[in-house]
Amino acid sequence: MAEETIFSKIIRREIPSDIVYQDELVTAFRDIAPRTPTHVLIVPNVLIPNVNDVLPEHEQALGRLFTVASKIAHDEGIDEDGYRLIVNCNRHGGQEVYHIHMHLLGGRPLGPLLSD
Repeated sequence: MAEETIFSKIIRREIPSDIVYQDELVTAFRDIAPRTPTHVLIVPNVLIPNVNDVLPEHEQALGRLFTVASKIAHDEGIDEDGYRLIVNCNRHGGQEVYHIHMHLLGGRPLGPLLSD
C-alpha cells in the first residue's frame, strides 16, 4: 500500500484547498504556488504514486483527468488560446508529491517546452 499524501487529505477535504472540480474519480484544485495565472492540479481520487504504478483498472480515472482538464480550461477561458498539461514521474522527472497528478497551466504564452 502506498503512503498517504497531502493530496489524499485534500481529496477528503481534511486540508483546505481551492477545489475547482470534484467527482467520484478525480479532484482538481488550484496550486498553492502557481507558475502561471491558471495553475490547477488534477488528481485521481485513488492513490497511484506515479506513472510507473498505473494499472489497467486506473484507465477510467486517468482518462477523466483529460476530460476534466478540458472542462476547467474552458471554464477558466484559456481553452481557445491554449494551455499545457504536464505529468511528472519520479525525481528526475520533477515529481515532488507521489500521488500521480496532472498540472494544467495557462493564462499566458508558455513557449516551447523542449527545443530540437
